[in-house]
Amino acid sequence: MTSGEGGNTTYSGIDYNLLETLAKALNFTIHVLSSTSWDDVTNQVQDRTSFMASIVYVLLPERLEKYDFTHTFDYSPLCFAMAKPTLKPQWQSLYYPLATKVWACILATAFLMCVTLTTLRQASVWREGGSSVTTAAVVQEVVGTLLGQGFTGRLSTSRSNRVLVAAWLLFAFIVGTAYRGNLTASLTLPKYPTRPETVEELVNTVDRATMESYGTSYKRFFTQSKSSVFQALGKLIFVGVGIVDGLQETLTRNQAMLAGRQYVELIIAKHFTQIDGSSQHYIGREMITPAASAWPVPHDAPYKPTLNRFLMAITEAGLYEQWRKELLYETQRISMARQREILKQQREELVGSDGEGELGSSMMALTIVHMQGPLMLLLLGLVISGVTFTVETVIEILSAHTRKTHN
Repeated sequence: MTSGEGGNTTYSGIDYNLLETLAKALNFTIHVLSSTSWDDVTNQVQDRTSFMASIVYVLLPERLEKYDFTHTFDYSPLCFAMAKPTLKPQWQSLYYPLATKVWACILATAFLMCVTLTTLRQASVWREGGSSVTTAAVVQEVVGTLLGQGFTGRLSTSRSNRVLVAAWLLFAFIVGTAYRGNLTASLTLPKYPTRPETVEELVNTVDRATMESYGTSYKRFFTQSKSSVFQALGKLIFVGVGIVDGLQETLTRNQAMLAGRQYVELIIAKHFTQIDGSSQHYIGREMITPAASAWPVPHDAPYKPTLNRFLMAITEAGLYEQWRKELLYETQRISMARQREILKQQREELVGSDGEGELGSSMMALTIVHMQGPLMLLLLGLVISGVTFTVETVIEILSAHTRKTHN
């Protein structure tokens, strides 16, 4: 609904297109009655003040007691919408590129390599003589080559040792290449946390679920259900929150918004579409309830059979679904254009205030969230090296003092 020239009101939308088509086919005049809420709309139909409510309502047993429905021409299953999970601090980012079993195999192989090299070196010293190599030196050589460092030349030069070292170098090259490749991918395309997709996951995740004023019927329907999942969902439902406000709250709170799928898709496209066409919201994969929808009409309305016949003809021709696709596409297009205009104004203000402005880049820079793991590892290394240096210095001072005392 928009205000036109001269204060005239212009109506649009899927249901209005359907109503206007019916008015032309059946030769009746559209007169819009004012209403303040969803309940007010259906109360006018129940009191026969309105001949019908030209907006889809889900067929519920409780509603059939108050008013009748036209022929079912739409299926808008009840679904839930939530905010897409954001990327959490990745202090374990250095661990993610390889699976736990792979890490275990690498550690076991490195340990076995150290034991084998130490044994071969000791056997070489026993046969040929020479100075022995400490176990710490062998571990340093093995771990160093695994991290891409070169040999220091302290290992044995026997043929068996060369074959073993060549096999280890090939293993270290393959593992290192695979790790660095997966690490780059995990940093630039990080893995986001799992998100609820089913009703059971929703109940176990959110603190509450909001619905508009018509959600009273759903809340009563769920709480009286024999399903424990639906009963838990009914207890979480909080009625009386507008869909725009409810979707906005999902961005800052651990909650979900419940509504018909087509309705949610339209509101997200209109109010929450970003400049690239994406959105911060997602709609759960599993529908909560299958919902056959129709227009409310008074009980025993004499025009219902004729109305149903034309509704069937329009919907079976695919017009209703085509109107839906056109409306959703046009809404997204307008929203993206509005976002581009806002971005353009912000850039102009930036250029005007600074004399020269940075218009940004399409490349995404790695943030502190991505690089938290390497930074924490470096900090841990600095702390350990500092403690080690302090301990070594103290030991040397004590040793020097002891020698001086004895002398």
